[in-house]
Amino acid sequence: MSVNSVVESVTARIIERSKVSRRRYLALMERNRSKGVSRPRLACGNLAHAIAAASSDKAGLMRPTSNNIGIITTYNDMLSAHQPYGRYPDQIKLFAREVGATAQVAGGAPAMCDGVTQGQEGMELSLFSRDTIAMSTAVGLSHGMFEGVALLGICDKIVPGLLIGALRFGHLPTMLIPAGPMTSGLPNKEKQRIRQLYVQGKVGQDELMEAENASYHSAGTCTFYGTANTNQMMVEIMGLMMPDASFINPNTPLRQAMTRASIHRLAEISLNGEDVRPLGQCVDEKAIVNAAVGLLATGGSTNHAIHLPAIARAAGIRIDWEDLSRLSSAVPQITRVYPSGSEDVNAFNRVGGMPTVIAELCDAGLLHQDIMTISRGGFSDYARRAIVEEGQLEYVDAKPSLDRDILRDVAQPFREDGGMKLMTGNLGRGIYKTSAIQDEHLTIEAPARVFSTQQAVVDAYQNGELERDVVVVVRFQGPEANGMPELHRLMPSLGVLQDRGFKVALVTDGRMSGASGKVPAAIHLGPEAQTGGPIARIQDGDLIRVCARTGRLEALVDAAEWGARPVTPPPPPGLGTGRELFAIMRGVPDSAEAGGSAMLAMMERVIDTIGDDIH
Repeated sequence: MSVNSVVESVTARIIERSKVSRRRYLALMERNRSKGVSRPRLACGNLAHAIAAASSDKAGLMRPTSNNIGIITTYNDMLSAHQPYGRYPDQIKLFAREVGATAQVAGGAPAMCDGVTQGQEGMELSLFSRDTIAMSTAVGLSHGMFEGVALLGICDKIVPGLLIGALRFGHLPTMLIPAGPMTSGLPNKEKQRIRQLYVQGKVGQDELMEAENASYHSAGTCTFYGTANTNQMMVEIMGLMMPDASFINPNTPLRQAMTRASIHRLAEISLNGEDVRPLGQCVDEKAIVNAAVGLLATGGSTNHAIHLPAIARAAGIRIDWEDLSRLSSAVPQITRVYPSGSEDVNAFNRVGGMPTVIAELCDAGLLHQDIMTISRGGFSDYARRAIVEEGQLEYVDAKPSLDRDILRDVAQPFREDGGMKLMTGNLGRGIYKTSAIQDEHLTIEAPARVFSTQQAVVDAYQNGELERDVVVVVRFQGPEANGMPELHRLMPSLGVLQDRGFKVALVTDGRMSGASGKVPAAIHLGPEAQTGGPIARIQDGDLIRVCARTGRLEALVDAAEWGARPVTPPPPPGLGTGRELFAIMRGVPDSAEAGGSAMLAMMERVIDTIGDDIH
C-alpha cells in the first residue's frame, strides 16, 4: 500500500532539511568502520588488557573473525524497571556462546528514577542524565572491542541516552533488550483518585502510602503509558528490538525466550555475522517518522517531543515540532491506555499490543515499511505476535483487537488526530498533548498566576489562593535554567481545581511526565524564560488564552504594552544534590524543540567546523 501523503510529505521535508547533516553523519560512520578502532586493529597489549579476565572466552576474543557483543547496562536494583537486568549479562554470555559468539559488559550508565525524584531537587538532573548516559555509552564502546551492541535500558531518559550514544558508533549493529512491565497492581485511575483525596486532606499519608505501594509493587516498568513504555513502543516500531518484545512481563518463559532469541539474532547481524545491519543505517529519516507516527497513534508521552529530536540529531537527522504537528493531523489515535484511558499496558498487550497496532498502521499506509530493521524478515515481522512453543520463540500473525475500548482500527479510532499540537502565539512555541483532555477543556481563557517553582504552586493551592479560574504559569524551568524538570507534582492539585468546576490550565517552559493527564498544559515553551523568552513578560492577572483547537497560546495584552514590558530576571541557580556539577550542561543554549541538549549543540559545532572533510 502507498504511504499516506502527509506522512510522505513530512518525510520528504525532514530528508531535505537533513541533507547536509545526514551526509556528514554517514561519512563519519564509514570512517569509524573502515579506519576507526576495532578489535582486529588493537595492539597485542591493548587486546591483552581487554581479555585478561575473559577465561574460557579468550580464544574466541583473539579470533578477529568472531563476533563479540558489547553490553551497555543501566542496571540498578533501586529502579524497579531495571532490577531484572542484574542477571542479564551472565545470561547474554551463555546465549552468545550457543551461536559461537562472545559477550562482555562494555560499561554501565546511570539510571535514575523520575518517580523517586518527582518534585525533588534531584529531578533537576533528570534531563541531564540522558546526555550523561549517552556519554557513558560512548565511553564503553570506545574500547573498540565489539562487533555488535546490546543496550539494556527501559525508562524515561535512559533509552534516548543509550540510543544517542550508540548512534555515534552507528557502524555497529545494535539492539535494545527490554525487560518488560511489572504485573498490574492498583489501577492507575484509583491511584490518581487517592492522590487527589490526599491533596484535599480527605485521606492521610498512611492511605496514600498504601495506594502507592499497591501500584508500584514489583520488578518491571510502571504500568501506565508514560515515557518508559512509550520508549519501548518507539524502539520497536523503529525496528531496533525483536518483534513484539516491548510488553512481556519480567521473569516469564516468554521473556526468557525473547532475550535468548535477541542475542542469537544480534550475533547474526553483527559485523562478522551473515546479515550485517548497522545501527546508523537502521535509524534513517523514515525510521524516525515511524517513531513519530507510533507516538501519535498510541497517545504516547510528550517527553518525546524533546527526546525524538535529540535521537534524530545523533543520527544527523533534523526534525521539529511542526513535523510532529503535521503528522498528528493525519495519524489517528487508535489506543487508549492510562492516562488517556483507564487500562494499563498489560491490558493493551493482552488485547493485541504492538503487533496489532503495527498491522493496523501498515494497512492504512501510515508507516514506512521499507526500512532496515534488525529482524530477518524486515518490517513485516513486526506485525506478528510472539509465543513460546516447546521452549522456543515462535511468531504468529497479529489478530484484530480483542477489546475496542483499549485498541481500535484506523477506520474507527478514538480520535481522528494524534493528540499532539504545536502551540504558537505571542508566548512562543510549545507542545500540547490533547489525547487525554476532555473536549470542554481544550480552550481555556483565564487570568494568569505566575510562579518560579513547583513548591510555590503547591503552597498557593494549600493556602486557597487558586480557588478560581486560573492559568498557572511556571517559568524558569527550561533546559538552560534548571535542567527542565518534570512538573508532575502539580497535577493532583490542578486536577482537584478542575474537578471543582474551575477553568484551569498550565503554561510552562518546563516538562510534564508521560503520566500527566486531564489538565490542559502548554509545555516545553520556548524561548524559555531563562533566555528572555516571552513567558518572562507575563504578570499576575494577565488574561491568557490556551486553545488546542486553533493551536494558539497568547497573552491577551495590548501589543504596545506587551512589547514595552521588561522580562523578569532569572532566579539564582540551584545548588545541592549535585546540581552544581551539571552547570556545564546549562551553559550552552539549546531549545527544547531541538532536544534541549548542550552536548549535542557542542557536537554539531565541532562537526560544522570540520564540514565534509571527514576522513
